[in-house]
Amino acid sequence: MLDAGMGMMAQMKRQRNHDVVREKQGNTRKRRLLITASTFPRWKKDTEPRFVLDYAKAMGKYYDVTVLVPSSPGAKSKEVLEGVKVERYHYCAIHKFETLCYPGAIVPRIKEKKIRIFLVPLLIGALYFKLKKDIDKYDIVHAHWLIPQGIVQSFIKNKPYLVTGHGGDITSLNFKGMKAVKKRCMKAAKAVTVVSEALKETIDELCPGINASIIPMGCDIELFSGRKHIENFWGQGDRKVVLFVGRLAEIKGVNYLIEAMRQVQGAVLVIAGKGDREEELRAQAENLGDKVLFIGAKTHEELADIYASADIFVAPSVTVKGGGKEGFGLTIIEAMASGVPVIASKTGGITDILSHEVNGLLVEEKNVDQIAALIKRLMEDMDLRETLVQNARETAQRYSYSNIAARYFELIEENMGE
Repeated sequence: MLDAGMGMMAQMKRQRNHDVVREKQGNTRKRRLLITASTFPRWKKDTEPRFVLDYAKAMGKYYDVTVLVPSSPGAKSKEVLEGVKVERYHYCAIHKFETLCYPGAIVPRIKEKKIRIFLVPLLIGALYFKLKKDIDKYDIVHAHWLIPQGIVQSFIKNKPYLVTGHGGDITSLNFKGMKAVKKRCMKAAKAVTVVSEALKETIDELCPGINASIIPMGCDIELFSGRKHIENFWGQGDRKVVLFVGRLAEIKGVNYLIEAMRQVQGAVLVIAGKGDREEELRAQAENLGDKVLFIGAKTHEELADIYASADIFVAPSVTVKGGGKEGFGLTIIEAMASGVPVIASKTGGITDILSHEVNGLLVEEKNVDQIAALIKRLMEDMDLRETLVQNARETAQRYSYSNIAARYFELIEENMGE
């Protein structure tokens, strides 16, 4: 706790220093920051993950920000979304076939329809030519994900860039050719960041000599709060509500949570999300009746009520074939900010967030009995619940987007300052 407090004080000091610098600059033009990504809301109140949007909003304090992302049927080519300038580039002549990135993510979209693999070179080529055409409009580039944004950026000459690895872009697809272009991307970058210690360790193995900084994405701690609690939100009566939020994909391990619920009495499992494993998971839960409730993907605003109205949050993530694992776990931070005790797997970046019996509970991957036992423990031990919730709220404060943006600003200015 002392370390956490000192860390927060250091962040606040850096923030004050940044504010002084900007005040002295007066009306000096902000430098232009281009953020590239492949996961982003397609429109207002979309259910797609929005952490890049929230990051871009926070960085607007320091830079003139534009976000460049792939197009999607129904999305505008240009717009200002929540104060952020957004451009979406087309990558297929027939726009209705631009389905590689949404909803979900590129790899699950390909798994759903193998033919989408043919859209990958189109996406990469379109991004390259869009960057080549417009790059001189910007002073700095922040590429989110090594694949494809970072790798493509490494082929655009004479423009300083920062690249951030979020998870599978680092831990998977590490065959010889891909490993070579990943290394090229990181070596050419002015700075490399990852969202967890586990990913930094992977980079150390993949590309020794790259001094990657650990800066996670953040949480809207104003939106996610225990104040949003709604009594009997699902009409569950006296039953406790166990919640999962996230993609219904293999890496999330939801099947182990459903199996654990067979051992838990007096509780209902609410599953918020969509994904390629949904049909399989629904079939698994069929004979559990109203003990498992699938509610689909929800907007950020809807999730604020959903988190706060739950009793326990579980993130049963697993390591998948090829080494892919949870990069960080933003839903865990959102649950913590919402005042919900958390149970999560001891995998990937999750251990950066949670300390067992301090601000959450950790289980071994795929251990159904452990998951069930800890759910029952939190249903019965009110003192433990209160301790975890109180400490978790303190943890969540460190992940506010103002703090995360201040850290990125400092990193950019140190490595790409004027």
